[in-house]
Amino acid sequence: MKPRPPARATAHPTRRGVLAGLGAAAVLAPLAPKLSLAAEDNALPLKQIGDGVFAYEGAIELETPENQGATANLGVVVGEQAVAVIDSGGSLVEAQRLIAAISEVTDKPVRYLVNTHMHPDHVFGNAAFRDLGATVVGHANLPRALEARGAYYLQSFREQLGPALIKDIAIVPPTLLVEDSLEIDLGDRRLDLKAWQAAHTDNDLTVLDPATGTLFAGDLVFVKHLPSLDGSLLGWMRQMDGLAALPARQVVPGHGPVPSPWPEALAAERRYFEALAADLRKAIAAGTPMAEAAAVAGSGEAGNWALFDAYNGRNATAAYAELEWE
Repeated sequence: MKPRPPARATAHPTRRGVLAGLGAAAVLAPLAPKLSLAAEDNALPLKQIGDGVFAYEGAIELETPENQGATANLGVVVGEQAVAVIDSGGSLVEAQRLIAAISEVTDKPVRYLVNTHMHPDHVFGNAAFRDLGATVVGHANLPRALEARGAYYLQSFREQLGPALIKDIAIVPPTLLVEDSLEIDLGDRRLDLKAWQAAHTDNDLTVLDPATGTLFAGDLVFVKHLPSLDGSLLGWMRQMDGLAALPARQVVPGHGPVPSPWPEALAAERRYFEALAADLRKAIAAGTPMAEAAAVAGSGEAGNWALFDAYNGRNATAAYAELEWE
């Protein structure tokens, strides 16, 4: 049966609707499905970073069977009536561990799961929250991106994590889509969601909790972990000032220390992008071939980042292709 197209929610900065009534089924659902004994006994370690705000700090590593793909930072915000979760993790095992951790801090139901973008370490636990009855929220471009990349992501993570951790993972797209901005209500607690133009990906979404000044930035912000580029370097750089202007005092980056000060957390990322772009523009002007330029562009930043060798070459290759046509 062909699925119905997902609902779209469009709002303007001066006319944003508060979706207090959405997810009523989730309010009636039990907090968690039956968990494996491993999940019950090994809840993710959540750090409280504000009143009703919690975060899990992922490992700054490549995904492996040992870390169960738990490399992305995840967030939890508790309102008077319900809970919102920001990103679901890199496996169902991690998602179940997150659900177990949530049950230790509140008995309120999970009404929303917000996906900050398409990458597997942020969305491969979605099915666990769908099974709770949570509404999955994402950028308007996210369903298309998951449809295009889903099979590849499953195969890639199967090779990285092994079949046991990939078993039963499903590609679960959002059903509530954000085209510009949107408010969701957890009961006397508003979260502000904003969709961004192409940057880290073409489906980046941020979540701001005004009550505590906490920004969940997804992979628009990397701290210590080298940024990875899967969208537009120029778009990311152009939107840096707008990102920095968000009224937050702390940020949960997609990867890196939780929390980090805001907007200071952007400084190193901005410096890396500027260095990478400068090196590549110089190489392009000199007629240096892409492979040769990508091998050295940004190398002055190598000592400042974890996983530099894993990601810089790919970043430089993608950025060269974009900058070549400026």
